[in-house]
Amino acid sequence: MAKRTYSCGLDAAIAVMGGKWKGLILFSLGEGPLRFGELRRAVAGISERMLILQLREMEASGLVHREVHQQVPPKVEYSLTEFGGSLNTAMGPLGAWGEEHLERIEAIPRDPA
Repeated sequence: MAKRTYSCGLDAAIAVMGGKWKGLILFSLGEGPLRFGELRRAVAGISERMLILQLREMEASGLVHREVHQQVPPKVEYSLTEFGGSLNTAMGPLGAWGEEHLERIEAIPRDPA
């Protein structure tokens, strides 16, 4: 697999974030570890399949830690790694900007295509 090069730090950060769900998952895990079902309820609108795919990608990239507790029934918890926590911290100002301008952003016409 070829190593990717990035044009700038923002390009690299966006590549790690990749899409709408990862930011919401990171935000949800910012309060502490969550089990799969808790995380699915916390991220409104995500399907079970999409959450599984996103968590696998985030674990592979080092953003999320998956811990399996050996018990019956099995208990799996997801938490942010230090790397994931640092990204969550960096996203804070962007979230604040979105909150500040929410009405204006919601008023932007959507492209029907």
